[in-house]
This record gives sequence, C-alpha cells and structure tokens, in this order.
Amino acid sequence: MQTQRETAAEARAHRDTAQQAIADIARFLQDNFSQRVTAYVAGIEDAKQVGKWCKAQNAPRFDSEVRLRTAYQIFRIIEGAENCHTARAWMIGMNPQLEDDSPLQAIAEDRFKDVMAAARSYLQGDL
Repeated sequence: MQTQRETAAEARAHRDTAQQAIADIARFLQDNFSQRVTAYVAGIEDAKQVGKWCKAQNAPRFDSEVRLRTAYQIFRIIEGAENCHTARAWMIGMNPQLEDDSPLQAIAEDRFKDVMAAARSYLQGDL
C-alpha cells in the first residue's frame, strides 16, 4: 500500500512529465544516460535523432515519445524519494522484479506497467 508521501511524489512526477516539452525530456535523458542510451530507450537506431529532438528540430514518433516520457517520469519518481545518482543507478541496473532487466531496457520493450510496479516496490522498501 502506498503512503501519502509516495502518492504525492508520483503525482508530482506525473504532472512534471505532462508539463515538459518533449525536447526538454529528450535533453534530460540524454544528459543523464547519453544520446545512445536515449535512442535505445526510444526504439530508434540513429542516435543523432535524439540531438535533433533536444534542439526541437523535429519530434519523435508517438511510440518513442511514450517511452521517453515514461523513462522521465519513473526517473523523477525515484529521484524524488532518493537523489539523482540513485535514480540513475536504479534505472540502469539489473532489477530482480523485471527478470534482471534494467528499467530502461524494460521501458524500451514497452513494459511500462512492470517498471512502475518495480519503482513502487523499490520506494516501499520491498526490493
């Protein structure tokens, strides 16, 4: 069961994600994970497209935008409870609740609900 604090943190992360332009989200992910990793999460092969997204020269396809927004929102949820370094490590590390895939890998595979469940478990101290 989620505490009020966890629910509030999720609500803040959701609101922040909804209010951010995709260019800002792409830039944030590129800054925290690299252009290549951001491209992987978005499901594209040409990492240079991420740089174009960051400059708002063009926009990602719908499915790529969903993945980027999901990665950003989950990162912000973990960061809100911990810190930036822990959130980054959690996002790239193996996760037993995700069959030892990283949350970023699971997001790239469209396993959004699984990653959110893993994030909630982490925040509750279950993992």
